[in-house]
Amino acid sequence: MPLRPQFARQCRLLFWSALLLLAAPGRAAAPAAPDDLAQRLRDLPRPWTERIHRLTLPEYRATVEYWSAKFPDRLRVETRGKSTSGLPLYLLTITDRAVADTDKQVCLVTALHGGPERSGSTTALRLIEWLLSDAPAAVETRRKQVVLVMPIPNPYAFFVTDRFGNEQGLDVYNPGPAAWDLAGPKLADPARTPEIAAVLGVVDQYRPEIHADLHGTGLQAIPDALLGDRTMFRGQTMFVEVLGAISNSTLRPWDWRISEAIDDGARAAGYGLDRNEADGQRLFWGPGFEKMTDRVWMGRPLFYTAHYGYAKYHTMIATLEIGWEESGVARMQSLLQIGNRPWRDEDRAGYPVDKLRSYVGLFVSAYGETAAARRESRTELWSKQGGFALANFYPQTDGHGVYVCAVTPAAIATLHENIDQTLAAWRSFPGLRADVIEQFARLGPEQIVTIQAADRQHAGVETIEHGISLRTRIPNREPKLLDLRLNGELLPESRVDGYNTWYADGWTHLQINVPPEKARKLGLLVVTYAYRPDTVRTYGFEPPAEVMRQLQGK
Repeated sequence: MPLRPQFARQCRLLFWSALLLLAAPGRAAAPAAPDDLAQRLRDLPRPWTERIHRLTLPEYRATVEYWSAKFPDRLRVETRGKSTSGLPLYLLTITDRAVADTDKQVCLVTALHGGPERSGSTTALRLIEWLLSDAPAAVETRRKQVVLVMPIPNPYAFFVTDRFGNEQGLDVYNPGPAAWDLAGPKLADPARTPEIAAVLGVVDQYRPEIHADLHGTGLQAIPDALLGDRTMFRGQTMFVEVLGAISNSTLRPWDWRISEAIDDGARAAGYGLDRNEADGQRLFWGPGFEKMTDRVWMGRPLFYTAHYGYAKYHTMIATLEIGWEESGVARMQSLLQIGNRPWRDEDRAGYPVDKLRSYVGLFVSAYGETAAARRESRTELWSKQGGFALANFYPQTDGHGVYVCAVTPAAIATLHENIDQTLAAWRSFPGLRADVIEQFARLGPEQIVTIQAADRQHAGVETIEHGISLRTRIPNREPKLLDLRLNGELLPESRVDGYNTWYADGWTHLQINVPPEKARKLGLLVVTYAYRPDTVRTYGFEPPAEVMRQLQGK
């Protein structure tokens, strides 16, 4: 006699339920009632029942002293200042002392919000442990870089209050516009923020290629009355780990690919990361968006302490929000690897910070064979580049180009949109073989001179003291250079006084290197270059034959 359909379904349900119970590891718990919350949450982990050790000032001091004694070949400890109440501001310099610093990159690591946002400071301390270790990547980093770490630059906030302010009530991370004289930039009153003064002193001394500021999880939002013994519970975190500040849209590397490369380390370790406006699918705020702020990203472009190095030395900045120290260390390891390798469009190892001015694929770059030499050049050119004018002959044409960098006021005055006027002005300009430049220019089809004017009211500078490099890009893998000149004079292949090329990121990069002794004499730099492309590229569009016949009445 066949089973009734309802009974058959019940039998099948019992069979599969029994099978799943047999297959499940361990003893299965009875299903919770639909509205029984306590039963449903019976397996909820409760990490908050355990407290995390709260680092004390004596422990911090003793740890730093212990590391200094144990690793004298790779660590130097300095007290770079004190807070108003006398709390120490430590700088730990980590590098391989057996290797000269001449060609090393410089990375500064701070935790400017590392008072209440403790995971920034504790990540810095975990990073120091790794950097001092014999891990192969740490050994390589010590050979190739000087890593400067200020784990607790606001000790009053970290050890005393768990609030953002120092003893004067000023936030070390963002003391507010009144704290700055932005014409420098410099602090308006360093005595009120000795912590910031100490950080800026390190920046001024080392002019780092990159400044990474570590932020994270803490107790800042908890009212004073509820702080208790100011210990944090295990499991307290921030789900939104990001590279870049949520409130400030400019506290990040200028290249999103660098941000992604930094975050790759955390993703490889199993930590997801938020991408701020990308994940939120929003544009940045800007002029014109004042009445639609609900439709743009919440961050605003503001000047904070970490911008100081960028403003003065073209230091790259990266702010990391860290919920888990392991994630933060993994991201910092990825960042340091960028400094150990050539970046994707560069031909030598180091952080990509040497392009100081740009105009439609033309770049003013730092000069020098060593990191120290490029640092000198980068610092000078960054402070002066606003007075330069860049120009090219337009339209740009495959196989042929003219790139102009005008440095002095007299050189800038020779630039006109009209090509004939510009060439005529160059005939009387000292230091040019104007006839050769004019002969070259007349061969091409260019019609006008396009000019990126100087940014400053009084354009131009007197001299360039530390050399200059001019860089452009050829859209071919293996072009054959036919003629390359600076101010009408043929250039040899040389990284010191001439040109060098390399292929990367889809371009052949062409760099003209002008040493200090030559750069001091030149107010106008005119690069002319001709090449035979290795690929013939065409463009244009012709309508289908049927359309042409229709238009012709056939």
